[in-house]
Amino acid sequence: MRRARERQWVCRRISGFPDGYTLMNPLFAVMRRLVLGLLLIVFSASTAWAGAPVIAAAANLKFALEEIAAAFSHDTRRNVRLIFGSSENLCRQIENGAPFQLFLAADEDSVFRLADAGKTLGRGTLYALGRIAVVVPEGSPLVADSELKDLAAALVDGRLKKFAIANPEHAPYGKRAEEALRHAGLWEKMQDKLVLGENVAQAAQFALSGSAQGGIIAYSLALSPTFPPRSRFALIPQDWHPPLRQRMVLLKNADETAQLFYRYMQQPTARAIMKNHGFTLPGKP
Repeated sequence: MRRARERQWVCRRISGFPDGYTLMNPLFAVMRRLVLGLLLIVFSASTAWAGAPVIAAAANLKFALEEIAAAFSHDTRRNVRLIFGSSENLCRQIENGAPFQLFLAADEDSVFRLADAGKTLGRGTLYALGRIAVVVPEGSPLVADSELKDLAAALVDGRLKKFAIANPEHAPYGKRAEEALRHAGLWEKMQDKLVLGENVAQAAQFALSGSAQGGIIAYSLALSPTFPPRSRFALIPQDWHPPLRQRMVLLKNADETAQLFYRYMQQPTARAIMKNHGFTLPGKP
């Protein structure tokens, strides 16, 4: 009898359950199996993600690429990890040895630079053409018009205080915003009004959060589910700036999953998602 009590005391200490729950108790056995099952699920998930390749992508791809990655995982039972930033900053990280396996840029120059430096498998492929849009948040005194006529008027009448774009030195979408403003004859006049984001996603945050009265951002972000419902946008004419040709490339350490995702980006499922997010698609791969 004494040994039985001692065994029950040990079992309670091991299990962490109160009196009456021992390793011999049927209810405890069920709960133990449930806990072990949950631990196995967590361990399996963490193991699957641990070996997932890291994909570096331009900030304008955030919502489209997250949807594509989910579809890819569903279709292939493989995972990828996504890192977003400006194309220039991501390119520099790759040049400095960042362990990315696939690079989806918002331009072509950064991809060609990496290819010329021997960092890539080939020179990649064109996967999308982007657009830019002028956006204004709810309550802004500005009007979103494609030819930026109200922006010009707001400079004259004093309505414009701050206007957000991505930093043209870091982000292709910022460079195209600069070129559109130059086309409208507004670039020099707006220098003291500009708020620069490190990438186009940050510029969108500035433009729509009240930090500025408007901005020029990626059309794909204006179509995103996080775009405030009462904010407004207008597409800027394509001929106001050089085309936003977006190229992707496999890096030299690309594993099988990264290469599979690269091919998946060129397939109907991914292309349809890109189109839904406002991108123009290149010819059939």
